[in-house]
Amino acid sequence: MRKIIIIAFALLLLGCSQYLNQPMRTTQPRLGSESEQHKMLESLPEADEPIIVAVYKFRDQTGQYKDAELGTSWSTAVTQGATSILLRALEESKWFVPIEREGLNNLLNERKIIRSSRAGYSKNGGQDQQPLIPPLLFAGVILEGGVISFDSNMMTGGAGARYFGVGLSGQYRVDRITIYLRATSTSNGRILKTVYTSKTILSQKVDVGIFRFVDFKRLLEVETGFTYNEPGEMVVREAIEKAVTSLIIEGAIEGLWKFKNKDDINSKVVKTYLKEKSENKSIDVVGSKFEKRRSYFSVGVKGAGWYYLGDLGGSQVLPAIGIHAEMFSDRPVSLNVGFGYGTIGTAQNYKADMLLGEISGNYKWFPKLKSTPYIRFGLGAMAETNNNLNDSTKAFSRVSPYILGELGYEILLNKKLGLSFGATYRYTIDDNIDRIESGKYNDALWEAKIGLNYYLGK
Repeated sequence: MRKIIIIAFALLLLGCSQYLNQPMRTTQPRLGSESEQHKMLESLPEADEPIIVAVYKFRDQTGQYKDAELGTSWSTAVTQGATSILLRALEESKWFVPIEREGLNNLLNERKIIRSSRAGYSKNGGQDQQPLIPPLLFAGVILEGGVISFDSNMMTGGAGARYFGVGLSGQYRVDRITIYLRATSTSNGRILKTVYTSKTILSQKVDVGIFRFVDFKRLLEVETGFTYNEPGEMVVREAIEKAVTSLIIEGAIEGLWKFKNKDDINSKVVKTYLKEKSENKSIDVVGSKFEKRRSYFSVGVKGAGWYYLGDLGGSQVLPAIGIHAEMFSDRPVSLNVGFGYGTIGTAQNYKADMLLGEISGNYKWFPKLKSTPYIRFGLGAMAETNNNLNDSTKAFSRVSPYILGELGYEILLNKKLGLSFGATYRYTIDDNIDRIESGKYNDALWEAKIGLNYYLGK
């Protein structure tokens, strides 16, 4: 039966591989895919009058090359065609009339050819004709800037596990690209507005495999997986489209150009942008929002399992419950007071109900984020309330002091409620939980817990 299950699991992995978007045949050319940012660019209110703009250069200013595992890669990390991407974004916005300046020499040469051809035709025809080629448009605004930063390996990580010959692993990498765009007046050289945007580039890799003997001299090995790399050109395009959107809205707010309908200044698109701009002041480089999420005071309950480490063998994991109160919950360092009640013991020799109380200090790494790891250190004491030994010792007559350390993680479910997970180690000072003082180390107690924290006030 075990062999059948393993083989069925392997076939399942192979059967699911078609859903990992593995290419099996060539495809026909298609139009380029559009992003959500492009939809926002197209949804901007109509301009009072399109603005003629010129773009001479909008290129990669980082000078970085792609990472290579072996040797040197001479391929650039950022596309060199950012000018073309910007010109398309300006055209799609319907707010600007872009004119050719990147290939100005080619344009002027072609106009010279036209003039020469028409001049020759005029002489051969024996009649004077006015030149029919119109003058070039000139721009009132010049757009400049470029890709000024490419931060590779800004965040990397992964996780994996392997058990009984079955393994699963995943890795990720986050890069970031930054765009600056500025508008300059051609009449006086004044810089009208400067905006900048950034976009992360995500790369992922997932592997699943089986490697084990299913029978004597019968080895089963199955591997599958996929990788995903966000296209660099699309990332640059989204960042540029965001920059153009920002430039239009910022300029309209400051009166550099106008909406056709004056009431559009209060449109949904503008309000969404202003809200994002306000929230951006509390967001870090990877998009995590830093704001006060936790109140000054909180209370909580927990369910746990206790595992006693003492001088008696055969320890068991037994249930426990607890409550706690925390002050300064909104800060990195807080004060915690807690009580717990549960059972410790071994399979045959010893069982006891224990009550404990403790005071500790917590340190949260990211108190202004929705989720944060934390550590806790403190002091406490536990007292035996009942046991299965024929002992006339009165309840609470023996109190065992201890020191504790805890590592945990908390996730906010909403504005008031948080879910926490943690592992706690309590090390007694007197080695007398089980009433036997023996061995090199004192008695200790492991706890694995899951709890709910309720934050009082705003």
